[in-house]
Amino acid sequence: MLQDLRIAFIGGGNMARSLIGGLVAKGCKPGRISVSEPNAEQRALLAKRFPVRMSEDGAAAVQDADVVVFAVKPQVMKPVAESVAVAAQSRKPLIVTIAAGITIADLDRWLGGGHAIVRVVPNTPALLGSGAAALYANPKASADQRAVGQALLEAVGTALWIEDESLMDAVTALSGSGPAYFFLLMEHMETAALELGLPAAAARQLTLQTALGAARMALESGEAPEALRKHVTSPHGTTAAALAVFEESGLKAIVARALTAARDRGRQLSRESAGHKPT
Repeated sequence: MLQDLRIAFIGGGNMARSLIGGLVAKGCKPGRISVSEPNAEQRALLAKRFPVRMSEDGAAAVQDADVVVFAVKPQVMKPVAESVAVAAQSRKPLIVTIAAGITIADLDRWLGGGHAIVRVVPNTPALLGSGAAALYANPKASADQRAVGQALLEAVGTALWIEDESLMDAVTALSGSGPAYFFLLMEHMETAALELGLPAAAARQLTLQTALGAARMALESGEAPEALRKHVTSPHGTTAAALAVFEESGLKAIVARALTAARDRGRQLSRESAGHKPT
């Protein structure tokens, strides 16, 4: 499917590089991939890894593309989209956007209207082929185009559909920002282990391997995290003592507040990117 398409990336940063790497690994020919990136350093990084077609001109990258992936920061999406609108109107490619907080309606308007658009919330583990992405498509996107969007993200991990665009900010709060939450917990676990006297190397390795093992158990066992937690918690044991502190400290409420704050910030960024004044 993807191997037969011409794919253009607007923006050549980390996420674009991970997607290009996934596409090449799936058999897409680099010569059918074009990238528009104004930053010379980013272009050099891409050119070093993949023999894709490079350009500073977004319109040139779009003019013969079947799929256009917008991989730019939300703050610059409007002028970037408007700069390629004429070429996009002429070609009418499938539009895929991974810019956080940008609604399909706003992007479609900036591109001149009438486009099939798939909006994606990816996350950084896509860089390792272990991403978790959620997708939403507007009614203009056909079943075949939805399949293309899904295949594009499955090249770097798991991809699932959300059928209500208003929930995409909640996805950003959960999986888009989520890796940082786990990094923070690992950071604090490692620090606490050091304070308990463990050598630095042991504290680091045991923390990371424990996180990996827990994630694998949750993915591969088919059981809910709650059930797994109960399996490893003996009454009055060491795990129970630690979990009691988490509960007493209000961890559940802290997590809920954190995700709500991330979701609300996503909504605010969306309004700001669309040019709406904060209320």
